[in-house]
Amino acid sequence: MKAVITGGGTGGHLAVAKAFARELKKNEIPAIYIGSTKGQDRGWFEKDNLFSQTFFLDSTGVVNQKGIKKLKALWQIGKETRKTFPILEKIDFVLSVGGFSAAPAALGAVAKKKPLFIHEQNAHIGSLNKVLMPFAKGFFSSFHKPYYPYPVCEEFFKTARIREGIETVIFLGGSQGASAINSFALEIAPLLKERGVKKIFHQTGTKEYQKVKEGYEKLGIEAEVFEFTNDLPTYLAKADFAISRAGAGTLWELCANNLPALLIPYPYAANDHQYKNALFFSLKGAALIRRQENLEASVVKEIFALPIKEMSLKLKELAKPNGAEVILKKILSTL
Repeated sequence: MKAVITGGGTGGHLAVAKAFARELKKNEIPAIYIGSTKGQDRGWFEKDNLFSQTFFLDSTGVVNQKGIKKLKALWQIGKETRKTFPILEKIDFVLSVGGFSAAPAALGAVAKKKPLFIHEQNAHIGSLNKVLMPFAKGFFSSFHKPYYPYPVCEEFFKTARIREGIETVIFLGGSQGASAINSFALEIAPLLKERGVKKIFHQTGTKEYQKVKEGYEKLGIEAEVFEFTNDLPTYLAKADFAISRAGAGTLWELCANNLPALLIPYPYAANDHQYKNALFFSLKGAALIRRQENLEASVVKEIFALPIKEMSLKLKELAKPNGAEVILKKILSTL
């Protein structure tokens, strides 16, 4: 038995790829990774011993391209797809985690009649996945029935707790940070302090770390400010409420930790997928949403009127552990 994991480009896709790679290794199934020379793929997996081999192809995104650029991107994907054929010869199945990096190997799987399985991270099904769904042997989503558990690190479940009030708040703008969330945090920090918030944690991203750190100091507000952390489960465990972007991975990590949140979707996400992710939780009474352009300090009053314990319990109900294990078992049972 041998597998290919393909897809990436951004941290959300790559984190899922890593979760599946760990599960394959646990089951002693050798895995090959096929990604792109663009995006973050090389940085994540070029030297990672989770994979027996790694390949990085010259593929590029199509969704945001227009005219001749779109045609050139499609032609390039076709060219790179042919390069996957010899790699796929002795492969038993291909697992795509989406993103433009997935296109050549996923299309190669269809062309070579290799079983293709798709993991869709977002509530909005991506363009590539829509095209490939009819050819896939399995499709897995946490936002669409039958609601497979999202591959989330078990540490987020281990440190989970039910929140009953708000004394600590964490701001999360994603791995790159979010200028709008950074500015909003400094705007509402005094209001949070007035409401009894004793500690703020804030992931700023690299560019605005110093600015945000100095901003809290000028306000005289205690805040633990950091650019990025590999120890997010510990920080979430300390927080009673999050103010966060709405990438799928982050949302399911918050869910696993039972941490209620105000979600501020990235306004330029493809197909507005972050808003659709956030809406899934909001409609279940598990989160509050605000569009970035509608952010106002008055939302603090709404936050402290929320039924925090009920939201936390709802998140616990939605959270399902062992996502990669459950999905891999399903894949192996169909081969």
